[in-house]
Amino acid sequence: MKQKKRKEKAFTPLETLIEKKTRTSGTSFGFPQGGVHLTGFTLVELLIVIVIISLLAGWIAPKLIGRLGKAKRDIAKAKMGNIESALGRFYIDCGRYPDDSEGLEALLVASAGLEEKWNGPYMKQSQLLDPWGNPYIYGAEGEINPGSFDLISFGADGQEGGEGDDEDIYND
Repeated sequence: MKQKKRKEKAFTPLETLIEKKTRTSGTSFGFPQGGVHLTGFTLVELLIVIVIISLLAGWIAPKLIGRLGKAKRDIAKAKMGNIESALGRFYIDCGRYPDDSEGLEALLVASAGLEEKWNGPYMKQSQLLDPWGNPYIYGAEGEINPGSFDLISFGADGQEGGEGDDEDIYND
């Protein structure tokens, strides 16, 4: 007697996967023979992934923090440029730069004797603070820039001197 060839049933991709699992799975870990064997991540695999992510974070985080400090120094230099521009407008209107007693306040409020010439305010109070929230230091007689004025930010620590993020920043 001849056996008829069985025609294979067309399966969807998911049904094909389940059919293969059913044929190949045996009895293991309490699953009955012919049942679908579910897979997942083991605790060891999850711990390895967590350790790798932690190592990467430990390697990348310090580099990002270093860039944040450089960005603040760059912002301080840019804000100094804005203050220099405001001092230039003050000079054009009043015929002189503010003296040490007036300081950068002369950009906000007219000094005595300059009310008629003064055409300000030239800046907002918040623009006279460096990125760390400390006021810029103004020196009418430039020590760093002889023949002009000095603008100084004392950096993150707000103290004269320092290195890295605490380094003093001067106008050009």
